[in-house]
Amino acid sequence: MRSTRSTVTFSNPFTLSGYPDKLPAGDYEVLVEEEHLQGLSFEAYRRTATYLTVRGRGNHARRTELRAISENDLIEALSRDQAATETNYHSDAALSPPEDRK
Repeated sequence: MRSTRSTVTFSNPFTLSGYPDKLPAGDYEVLVEEEHLQGLSFEAYRRTATYLTVRGRGNHARRTELRAISENDLIEALSRDQAATETNYHSDAALSPPEDRK
């Protein structure tokens, strides 16, 4: 077995499939566990689990939870976040109204 850690950043609050609560924007650690495949002529690993580290809030601020997620759910959540960020960035409401120059 081997474990790999990485960090993903969400610019907007988001949800994950299978979990009812909305998570705040920010950096999240992703833990991927893989098992070594024996008997091959080359070194290979197969993903066995993916977890998102979620820090507690409020009364549970010192608590950390590992939420099991699929790789596809993580990719979808990141894609939704990117689309929301692009929509907000290109929104007319975010632009200053033009000034009349007479």
